Formats: sequence, C-alpha cells, structure tokens
Amino acid sequence: MTIAEAPSRVAAAADAAVRWHPGSPFRLDQTLFPLMRGAADPSFAKDSAGFWMAFTTPSGPVTLRLSSAGLAAVAFVDAQAWGPGAADAVAGVPGLLGAGDDWSAFDAPDFHATLPRIVREARRRNLAVRLPSTGRMVDSLVPTILEQKVTALEARRAYRYLMYRYGKPAPGPRTPMGLLVPPTASDWLAVPSWEWHKAGVGPQRSATVMRALRSAVALERLTALDSTQAGEKLQTIPGIGIWTAAEVVQRTHGCPDSISVGDYHLAAYVGYALTGRKTDDPGMLQLLEPWRGQRQRLVRMLYLSGFRKPTFGPRMTVQDHRGH
Repeated sequence: MTIAEAPSRVAAAADAAVRWHPGSPFRLDQTLFPLMRGAADPSFAKDSAGFWMAFTTPSGPVTLRLSSAGLAAVAFVDAQAWGPGAADAVAGVPGLLGAGDDWSAFDAPDFHATLPRIVREARRRNLAVRLPSTGRMVDSLVPTILEQKVTALEARRAYRYLMYRYGKPAPGPRTPMGLLVPPTASDWLAVPSWEWHKAGVGPQRSATVMRALRSAVALERLTALDSTQAGEKLQTIPGIGIWTAAEVVQRTHGCPDSISVGDYHLAAYVGYALTGRKTDDPGMLQLLEPWRGQRQRLVRMLYLSGFRKPTFGPRMTVQDHRGH
C-alpha cells in the first residue's frame, strides 16, 4: 500500500486520509456494489465527490469517502474519513477494497480454459473487479437476516425503516444529507418488539437477530478466522443457516467460493446461464463443482455478464404484515 496526501482542499477537512494503489486494474463501483443494500441504503451515498459510507469501527463511528478518476479502471483510490473511527477506517481501506482478493488461480490458463464461455467473456470485460472484505460481522449479518425468506423489496424496506429509527447521523462536516451510521449491536438489541413489527420483520427473524447479537463480541472475532471457519461458526447460531452464512462471509471475508444455497433465484439463474435449463440447489452445486474454490467468483462473473434468466413462472409474493 502506498500512502500519500489527498488533495489539500480535502485533506484539510478530513480527520484521516490515504491514497491506495491497487497495483492492477480496479473498478470502485463494481467492487462496492455487493455491499449496498439497494440503491436507497441509508449507510451509502454517491455523488460527484465519490462513494460515501458510514459505519462503526472499534474506535467509534466514521464517515468514509472513496473516490477515483471516473468509472474506468483506475490506478489509485483516494480515501478521506471523518469521525472517531477515521484512523481505523483508512487503515482498513485496502482490505475493504479487495487488496487480498487474488484472482490468479481463476485466471490461470489451465483453469480459465475450463470455464464456461459466458464466464470467460465476462471476465475478459471485467478484469478490474475485486471481492470486498468489510471485516464487520454485525453490519453484514443483520441486514442479511432481514432478507431471510422474503423478497428484496420487503427486506430493504424493513432495513431502511429501522435505520431511520435507530441509525445515527454520520460524522463529518461534508457528509451527504441523510447518511446514517448503522446501529451497533447494543442499539439493535434495544429495538422493541413493536418496532420490528412496524418494520415488517416477523418474530422469527427478529429473534434470530437478538440471539446472534447477544454474543456480538464473539461474533466480531469471527473476522480473524478464514471464511470457511467463520461460516461454520455462524451456523451454530439457531436461525442462521448456509444461505445466511454464505451471504455474510461473501462480504466480510471476500470469500471466493461460498454459494448462497437456498436463495430463491440463484439456482435457477445459474442453471439457465450454464445449461439453458432451470435447476435446483443440488443441481446448481453439481454444475459448479468443477470450479470448487472459485465458485463465488464464477457467480459474480455470471451476474456481470448481463445474462438474464427467463421471467415466466410464479414470483414470490410481497407480504406486508405491518397493519396486522
């Protein structure tokens, strides 16, 4: 990592700043995309100054701004941070942006030649993507639990409601209006049952959040384990299964292999993309088995390929129990 002063007009206002050189082609937008819970995620914002995010570090809350020269592959990313957690945030920028994400095995000629044509072509066009690693278990786990067994629309609506009720204004003098720091574990534990209900979160999901966060300190220690071990430990918590664990370690650890088994759409999507036919979870795992160790990279490339599966058939019904 190379550290340099940010432009003076920004560095003067920031509590900490860093310039990170990824050392190979890099796309900030593609790398950050999996971390956002929809376009209206209150903890993220994008404007002409770059990408903004707010979160809590061991030293306290922080606002982090990341900027690069446009959307094309770039040589460096400038990061500025405000708040008590500023030093922690800039120290974590390389990991957050995938500094440890090594695609060399995926790109090795012998392995690359075995990949489906759609994946090879997508990789050729997307050499600048990285798998991010936040290292923040609570921030990844809570919204993932909210997404269990419901549509993305329902989950994101619930998350926004709870964020606006229990999130805190992001620190710093220049933050975009409405940017919020997600609740800490203790904040989530203080949410009363009627607020979960108003958010449209059923008792099963809210109970899972409460159960998991009662051991928040132990939960955050999972970031020190490898992704496989962390995923296994997560699944010892009642209410957290393979889907939730996979979705979490994809974000916290940048796991290149974890597959979201049990996802409402993924198996059918992979089946149509690779064979032209719908499949189920066992069928998806069988299709992906030749690329074990790199399966999440392959799925990421499928999404970036632009492929869309046929849209006929039933859709999951959006439920709204808030008025009950």
